[in-house]
Amino acid sequence: MGQSASGASGDTLCRMDLGPLPDELLLLVLSFLPGRELLWNCRRVCRRWRCLVDSPCLWRVKCERERRTSLLEAARCCPDLPWGRVYLKEPFARNLLRNPCGTEQFQHWKLQHGGDRWSVENNRSHLEGAKAQSCFVTSFNWCIKWQVIDLLKEGLWEKLLDHHQPEILVTDWYAGRNDCGCVYSIHVKLLAADKTSVIATFQENPEPIPQWNDEQYHQVSHVFRNYGPGVRFVHFLHKGKDTQFWAGHYGARISNSTVMVALR
Repeated sequence: MGQSASGASGDTLCRMDLGPLPDELLLLVLSFLPGRELLWNCRRVCRRWRCLVDSPCLWRVKCERERRTSLLEAARCCPDLPWGRVYLKEPFARNLLRNPCGTEQFQHWKLQHGGDRWSVENNRSHLEGAKAQSCFVTSFNWCIKWQVIDLLKEGLWEKLLDHHQPEILVTDWYAGRNDCGCVYSIHVKLLAADKTSVIATFQENPEPIPQWNDEQYHQVSHVFRNYGPGVRFVHFLHKGKDTQFWAGHYGARISNSTVMVALR
């Protein structure tokens, strides 16, 4: 332990030499640092620190302490898990779609407006489990919006997608107004690296919701399994309109759209 003066204030800055610590203790000390600090700074200190930061043991300790069960479960399925990357990105058991309820208006979505354009309103009926009680609302012609998810940027990696092929879960919720019927449709594609080649697809066109309905939300869901190698993107698209051709926003109300990746 050494000491050095920090200036006229008289404060003393203590510096500890961690070199003599055995690897087991040094690993434990490092495990209390934030993940970004470990990867961006500590890993560059020396070869020994780089080996410890790259060790699965360090990340297991952090995950067990922080109760990150989804990451520990992923490690059981994938022995070659890139721990640091997955720790920071947390690609499992979270919604990979951004702004699913319209709390940021239309950020992160690509839009094709119809009728009197898309709008965002508060829910007319409670949607259990949604992060916000707001929704996207369509008009009297097809209102379409979509989002493309880059799975590699979200923290997944090629070997996992090609060999383990984790489940990709898709869920969406739609409802109508009590005084007006509506139509809803969803189309989800798993795309290759060129963003054009379609590897797997899911499409559903439920029966229209009639006029004078109970305004309750309806769920659409699908699980992609055994889709084959090469998947790199998820193209998520849904659309809606009303059945009465009324001016304003009387069409399908859509909220809590979700795309999640899960290892089984």
